[in-house]
Amino acid sequence: MLWKLDGLSEYDVRRPLTPTGTNLLGLVKHVAGVEGAYFGEVFGRPFPEAMPWMELSAAPNSDMWATADESTADIVELYGRVRAHADATIEALDLDATGRVGWWGPGGEEVTLQQILVHVVAENHRHAGHADIVRELVDGATGVRPGGGNLPDEDQSWWVAYHDRLDDVARGFRPDH
Repeated sequence: MLWKLDGLSEYDVRRPLTPTGTNLLGLVKHVAGVEGAYFGEVFGRPFPEAMPWMELSAAPNSDMWATADESTADIVELYGRVRAHADATIEALDLDATGRVGWWGPGGEEVTLQQILVHVVAENHRHAGHADIVRELVDGATGVRPGGGNLPDEDQSWWVAYHDRLDDVARGFRPDH
């Protein structure tokens, strides 16, 4: 997730590149908040720093973008501290340890650490996919790690032709065709 920020300007990590405003730095801020809450508050081990954007009373989507006062370094460092806190919770508790997700319905829902691990892995993978797409929109960088790693090693003309072929097929299904 974090390498998707590598080499980009403050502008590029903040650029909202989807109609819903998805941006790279906001994704990292969101994941930090999610991990802080699930591996902190849920198991009675609250993350020691305030994250007001995660409060139920926070403005909608305030966890999905960085304010002008929050730098990339601030968000990345926060995520590092959150990850360390999450690791400490995971190391301290058994997989069947129970906690309560207060924001899952009235009165919350009792869960195990194992359930939360699966839930957070799934959520993080979903957002890593968002980051893949947004980073490709910013500068064309793709893959699972810096330098690529999981896409065909083709030249740019191959990708242009591939894109055009898919677009031609899609246009055949337009309602006005």
